[in-house]
Amino acid sequence: MHCVGETYVRAIHKVGGTPIILPPVMVEEDWPAILTCIDGLLLSGGEDIDPVYYGQEPEAWLGGVDEERDNAEQGLVALAVEYEVPILGICRGHQVLNVALGGTLYQDIAAHIPNALEHAYIPGHPMNHHSHSVTIDPEAALATILGGTVFNVNSAHHQTVKELGSGLKAVAYASDGVIEALEMPDHSFCLSVQWHPEAMVPTATEMWPLFKAFVDAARELSVPF
Repeated sequence: MHCVGETYVRAIHKVGGTPIILPPVMVEEDWPAILTCIDGLLLSGGEDIDPVYYGQEPEAWLGGVDEERDNAEQGLVALAVEYEVPILGICRGHQVLNVALGGTLYQDIAAHIPNALEHAYIPGHPMNHHSHSVTIDPEAALATILGGTVFNVNSAHHQTVKELGSGLKAVAYASDGVIEALEMPDHSFCLSVQWHPEAMVPTATEMWPLFKAFVDAARELSVPF
């Protein structure tokens, strides 16, 4: 099956967008055609990214990878950045954005970051369970969109951003130093978060503005293909 979590679809639809699911089988000749059919690119959560894309050897704690999806998303991101297509990255998508622009990852937080918080999914907890807080740079677009600088968020990841990709700026952190949000200041709308705001939308309103801002930016798009 080629599928995406229902919460992503409903979050986009809730704020007036029309969700389209892209199967992760696209190769380079497909990418321009895809970008003529969409007004924004949401990069969803999922498996680990193959470390070959950021110049590392696999480590013992690396989870499952999907070479076909990795290749498709890396190419789509690069082209979307070039043509100013609005981009919103979530969890794996946050990491995909960074890697596609030349950044690197820690393959496992617990193995590389001393005294780290528990960022991985906790079995038995719902996905909207608040795991820790994040602090956002007050000058960041994300702070303006969400209307604040400190939020309690959920968490379901074991990897995280290490070195930043080209043009990206870290704009939010957890208390242990894990980078929780990225922005590209020179892009019309390009940001990513490490938590799962789509899973928070059904029960709380604080993350709705993030999806609304993304959909609003998509309405302004004109791709020259």
